[in-house]
Amino acid sequence: MTNDMPETTPLKPAAMRRIPLVVGAVLVGAVLGYVGVSSFKRAPGGDTACTGAVELAKKIAPLAHGEVAALTMATTPLRLPDLAFEDADGKPKKLSDWRGKTVLVNLWATWCVPCRKEMPALDSLQAKLGGKDFEVVAINIDTRDPDKPKAFLKDANLTRLDYFSDQKAKVFQDLKNIGKALGMPTSLLVDAKGCEIANIAGPAEWASDDAINLVKAALQPAAAGF
Repeated sequence: MTNDMPETTPLKPAAMRRIPLVVGAVLVGAVLGYVGVSSFKRAPGGDTACTGAVELAKKIAPLAHGEVAALTMATTPLRLPDLAFEDADGKPKKLSDWRGKTVLVNLWATWCVPCRKEMPALDSLQAKLGGKDFEVVAINIDTRDPDKPKAFLKDANLTRLDYFSDQKAKVFQDLKNIGKALGMPTSLLVDAKGCEIANIAGPAEWASDDAINLVKAALQPAAAGF
């Protein structure tokens, strides 16, 4: 009787040892692939809830010229860390306290000359646009004399800005860790969900028509309740 079944060649011991290794590699690859995909939503650059901020950034990008030409518009969805600091009375505040508002977060210090020069423009921006849909949140990061920045604001008659501070300068480090704080001053335009719209390293003339028009354009989604 003829045997039509193909002959099988017995596996050599070395080949048999490689099978578990291959299977293990496939399983590890699958696990890493799953972790990579699932962690994308949690990674700083992959928060899908912030895609609207990137779309808004593209829409208002043509307005980033003149006095605000140095703005870098967001191209990757990014929810900012929930920055922690204090108000003028020493009570704890977090960036999430401003959910529902578009916010211009600014980090400044009295030892930073460009910061001091920029503060009147930020005060003016708050006076012109501050309200239920927008606020300038300027956070002082002086680490020594807590009265010095308060005295600076008072002497300069900058009364529109609420005073916020972080004497440990952790807010700067938190933003530096995600590549959003390279020097002083640092400012970030943040949407109502806490997502980055734009950022700038260095001062800007925030009281200019260029800045006012750009911020107004950024406020439209917030005013519409998006």
